[in-house]
Amino acid sequence: MRKTVFLALAAVLGFASCTKEGAWGDGYKSDMGEYSASDGAMGPGGYGQGRPGGQAGVLTAGEWNDLANWDFWSGLMTGQEYGNVSELWGFYTSRRIAVRVADAAGNRLPAVTVSLEQGQKTIWTARTDNLGEADCWVEPYLRQAGTEDLAIVIDGVRQAGAPKVTGWNIQTPEADVNFYVIDNAPAAEKRADLAFIVDATGSMGDEIAFLKKDLINILDRVKGGQSDIELRTGTVFYRDSGDEYVTKFSDFTRDYRETVRYISMQYARGGGDLPEAVHTALEAGLKDLSWNLNARARVAFLILDAPAHRDHQGVIESLQASIKRYAESGIKIIPVFCSSPSKECEFMCRYFAILTGGTYVFLTDDSGVGGDHIEASVGQFQVESLNDLLVRLIAKYIG
Repeated sequence: MRKTVFLALAAVLGFASCTKEGAWGDGYKSDMGEYSASDGAMGPGGYGQGRPGGQAGVLTAGEWNDLANWDFWSGLMTGQEYGNVSELWGFYTSRRIAVRVADAAGNRLPAVTVSLEQGQKTIWTARTDNLGEADCWVEPYLRQAGTEDLAIVIDGVRQAGAPKVTGWNIQTPEADVNFYVIDNAPAAEKRADLAFIVDATGSMGDEIAFLKKDLINILDRVKGGQSDIELRTGTVFYRDSGDEYVTKFSDFTRDYRETVRYISMQYARGGGDLPEAVHTALEAGLKDLSWNLNARARVAFLILDAPAHRDHQGVIESLQASIKRYAESGIKIIPVFCSSPSKECEFMCRYFAILTGGTYVFLTDDSGVGGDHIEASVGQFQVESLNDLLVRLIAKYIG
């Protein structure tokens, strides 16, 4: 895996020259620790621990929401170049049911449970977000599935009529949205949970340094703009089997500085091959973090640069089961795809975002920091600082 951003930051800041695999040439000492010349480590191992890092807001990124650009996504999934990626990951997004829920006054209703039934069987469940929107899917883990005998159930009440299905018909999603008016829906709590699930293998030193440098700034800005919403933060770090650990976590807390302190103790090390334990990380995000299902919003930023071990037994099934549970819990996954050449990883990330109602974030070359980042297979997008972009998305999905 490439370490482009990390190496360039080191050069810009004049820390030291780097040798193979990102090791620091002659070592480097600072008042925050010592970089080892042998393995690129600082302190107990792995470059990046306690590293001062660069100026906040330098890295640049873009966002692309496939749910809002459905005709573009449809074109990718039916085209010759990327039409086979569904087969690779076992995710089939050609049978979408877009739902919007409001009260009689037109107020969008968050945290409402929306289920899709086929016959007498519930095949998908989601929760509306703070915009009152949710998506259900007809058997997204099967290549082919019938769309007959479908019904939407909202907070246990079966809705009249069959819902419209948005397939690969190159239509705008707005034309196929299913609108429902619900009375006496319970009010969502003015609370939100925000998690960071972070790849901590060797190539992720730059992204972990970003979190250490920028997270306080990001959360200060978010808290300042959302003072009426109680925000909890938590984090999961993951590596791969055979590493020092596979997952470790810090549960949700109302004091985000506790999350920052935990992140400040982490460092990047291990890995070795391209794929990492993404499936185990997603499982840990569900098992170890105490998500509040009554909150108005739940968001998980998945920060990574490598795909899951899709060729290992049980991994695809684990990913599918976890993504279904994230959707059921109303947890939006927002992948932040870093410096990797893997198109396979890009589309894995986009499937996660689509099926959980999230959006896709990717680093760009516009900052001039680091080497080339993979060119995203998206339409026109706005380049932003990664710092500003994450603040904007948190405000959008929480506010």
